[in-house]
Amino acid sequence: MVKFYENYFSYDFAWPAVTLAYFLRYPNPYSSHVLASDTLSRHLDPTTGKLTTVRLLLKRGKLPAAVARFLPKIKESYILESSEVDIRNQTMVTETRNLDWEGVISVVENQVYTPSYSSHNNSSDGEKTDVKLTVKISSRVGSNAREKVADAASSGGLWASWTTGSIQKSIEVIGMKRMREGLGRSKEGMKVVLEGLREKGLLAAMQERRERRLADKEEGVQSKWSSIWRGATGMNEGDKLRKDSDE
Repeated sequence: MVKFYENYFSYDFAWPAVTLAYFLRYPNPYSSHVLASDTLSRHLDPTTGKLTTVRLLLKRGKLPAAVARFLPKIKESYILESSEVDIRNQTMVTETRNLDWEGVISVVENQVYTPSYSSHNNSSDGEKTDVKLTVKISSRVGSNAREKVADAASSGGLWASWTTGSIQKSIEVIGMKRMREGLGRSKEGMKVVLEGLREKGLLAAMQERRERRLADKEEGVQSKWSSIWRGATGMNEGDKLRKDSDE
């Protein structure tokens, strides 16, 4: 079972500003669920001029009670974000996917950022950026959930008519609904960052980010997930990747 969602929207800002804001978008007033972000790798191809970045995000979230009874308790999730900025052709392609819950729900989001073109003369509108969003949501409930469904069915009641397929469909529908709600918050958050860049400038925006990251470290958020990631990948202190854009 797979669900797809596609959407088109624009920002009233030039492409260079939007691509910069993408990497500076956390934190913002609409992203309180994003607990931490870190740059894992960054590479600039000297031949093509393309900048490739991979980041790890830690987000807060939980499943609705309607399906949570069949699944493990979920409070946080890790998101892998990859992006490629093609400066020469003025195109940025991004992808985010969840690293947790994959046996429950998989959400893969792709975005393409390009300068907006006038429909009248096919010329670039330097003050706008178009975004094409594509989301793929699928659920693959495992054997543990199937056993719980069987137990619930044998006892009768509300869940007696539920099947694994029913749970999968419900999870996908709920995931799609939450994704649409999150899209609105995400766009508003980007606008806040873009307005901040325009009003305060890059240096002030970077200073605010630095202060926020220091506050997060004091609260222990950064050390919590970073130690988990490095332990899983076998990284040691000498292997720590530079975080130039996020420092």
